[in-house]
Amino acid sequence: MDPEKFDEEFKKLWEESPISHSDSDKEASWEQFHAKTFSDKKRKYKPWHLYAAASVLLFALIGTGIYFTETSASVENAVLAENVIENTTSAIKYVILPDSSKVELSPNSKIIYGNNFALNRKIEIDGEAYFKVKKDKQHPFQVFCDETTTTVLGTSFIVKETENEQVTVELFEGSVQMNVKGQSQKWILKPGEKFTYGNQTASVSEFSRFIDFDNEKLSVISQYIEENYGYKVNIPKENLDQKITIRINKREDLKTIVQLLSEMYNLNFEINEDLKQITFQ
Repeated sequence: MDPEKFDEEFKKLWEESPISHSDSDKEASWEQFHAKTFSDKKRKYKPWHLYAAASVLLFALIGTGIYFTETSASVENAVLAENVIENTTSAIKYVILPDSSKVELSPNSKIIYGNNFALNRKIEIDGEAYFKVKKDKQHPFQVFCDETTTTVLGTSFIVKETENEQVTVELFEGSVQMNVKGQSQKWILKPGEKFTYGNQTASVSEFSRFIDFDNEKLSVISQYIEENYGYKVNIPKENLDQKITIRINKREDLKTIVQLLSEMYNLNFEINEDLKQITFQ
């Protein structure tokens, strides 16, 4: 860049009123900037059509309060199609990623990620998946879907793209930042909030992440488990009509629910993964 033009741009940034950011945001931004700037290895990239939609790169110069925001189809956001996992079945496919994050891949959906995923946690999705991300402050987890980017450190959420290319992200735990290609605005979601993007319009609304059972029979809970987790539940006849009042996170781990029921009713349980069956006794 021409020195005179650079000085002019720097002066403009210096005189701007800095945006207030939390200490954790500043720390994460600096770590990302440092890793990209002082990397010993030079990256090689393939043509742009192999890349997922770009996110906004935000980094800070610690101590100055100056923030630079860049929005572009940058090759830094590349997802190389080295690993493709597709679900062609009619049931949910369970996937464990190289960084130990978990994915519940819905039917007719697929995910794409690179061989160096543990260090460069970028993943592209086509369809719908539930992500339970392992926390790693050094390596943010990014999900690319159509023109949206979901960036997290450790959390659980659903990303879904419909046939008309509308993208929704439902957050169950933690916090995520949403970016849209070509837009400087960012959206920070809290648990129970849903981000929707379609027809070049973005919005945030609330959704119910819990299901309530108010004085329901245990047989109703067993039916819920079967319909939502795919496991048949066997409960002793003397317990089937017992009543329960409970609130369950819709994306709660199955074993957590089973353990809770066993403790509440003093029952032992066995989970048969081969038969997809849970037996209380």
